[in-house]
Amino acid sequence: MIIYRDDVVPDLATARDLYADCSLGARRPIGDDARFAAMLANANLTVTAWDGGRLVGIARSLSDFGFTTYLADLAVREAWQHRGLGRELVRRTQQAAPQAKIVLLAAPAAVDYYPRIGFRHHPQAWLLDSGDALR
Repeated sequence: MIIYRDDVVPDLATARDLYADCSLGARRPIGDDARFAAMLANANLTVTAWDGGRLVGIARSLSDFGFTTYLADLAVREAWQHRGLGRELVRRTQQAAPQAKIVLLAAPAAVDYYPRIGFRHHPQAWLLDSGDALR
């Protein structure tokens, strides 16, 4: 039985184990303790999914709870995918900030997933990566 929680942020080792067990781990700094710990600590809306004592999913977000929630990470262990965990993590994220729209950048492997659960594509998004100079 999967238990969902919004009152706990997993410790570094537990979160690293989850991210390493899904495609998102390759695109996050899970080997950089300080940076990964900052990601976990500074998200102000974290919903987790647990199978017994094992973390099997996470939705890590930044929200102003009034207008926008940025869903930074949606990660579900490979063996638990295709069971509705991702959809439920997003639903609970939406429920925690019901007036806010959810915005995200899809991982390449997930671009077809989000339209299936109700997201609309928004072509006016822009990125300035951490190493990019502002002109």
